[in-house]
Amino acid sequence: MADRAGVSETASTGFTGPEPTSTAKGAINLRIEPQVRQLIDDAAAVLGKTRTEFMIEAARQQATDVLLDQRLFHLEPERFDSFIAALDTPPAPGPKLRTLLGRTPAWRR
Repeated sequence: MADRAGVSETASTGFTGPEPTSTAKGAINLRIEPQVRQLIDDAAAVLGKTRTEFMIEAARQQATDVLLDQRLFHLEPERFDSFIAALDTPPAPGPKLRTLLGRTPAWRR
């Protein structure tokens, strides 16, 4: 961990998904204000963690939340049924969609 004008941390994603192709760890260099660094250090100390452990855990949790917010949502049973019905019966294509689908793609011109 380097300590110049910022903080250098080592991280791995940990998000469940495709297996990584390498087990090597990479560095993430951050420039951070002294008071923010102290706040992170204080919080890490309360949990008995290093700055690196704390930052990786916090970043991993935030990244997971962001990705799940894009993939997972909850609906009441009746709203879920309406949602599934809408997916199963999409609206009929309008004139603009028909025109678009009738065009020759740029890669075939």
